[in-house]
Amino acid sequence: MRILGLLRVDGPATATQLAARLGLNSGATSYHLRQLAQYGFIEDKPGPSRRDRWWQASHELTSVLETDAEGAELDAGVAFTQASLSLQVGQMQRAVEEYAELPARWRKASTASDITVPLTAQQAEALTRRLTDIMLEAMRDAPPLGEPMPPDMAPFTIMLRAFPYPGRIPHREEDGET
Repeated sequence: MRILGLLRVDGPATATQLAARLGLNSGATSYHLRQLAQYGFIEDKPGPSRRDRWWQASHELTSVLETDAEGAELDAGVAFTQASLSLQVGQMQRAVEEYAELPARWRKASTASDITVPLTAQQAEALTRRLTDIMLEAMRDAPPLGEPMPPDMAPFTIMLRAFPYPGRIPHREEDGET
């Protein structure tokens, strides 16, 4: 997950470069790169030298919890989401630690909010879709990640987690839904 994040934010890199950034050995990093490539998360990128193998993220974003997934596919999506959540919580913790040192304009742009709103499943889906559409529109209007940016610009992370309040919705087996 960390490797994929670095390739998205910083752009293409070699296993050696990524290993140095992550404090890992290049053999372990190469293994993880091959695994990410096998499942389509990253791909080869022609680099400046033929001696080094360069990698890049295949997509600007990843969403794996398909609403109609079942069985092993659902389990894999949940496992991936749990792993990404752990990484994202760490990123949020580091962001809070750095908050006091940010320039005022970046503190003003940041938030740590949680909002609970009574909604039907259909209203919740519509709201989630609208929020996602707004973020995707901003992404389309911005320079691509991994490319040089103007000096007043920085990668800005928005983590959207939308879910029914835990423990308040009957499980599928209890309400007859399959």
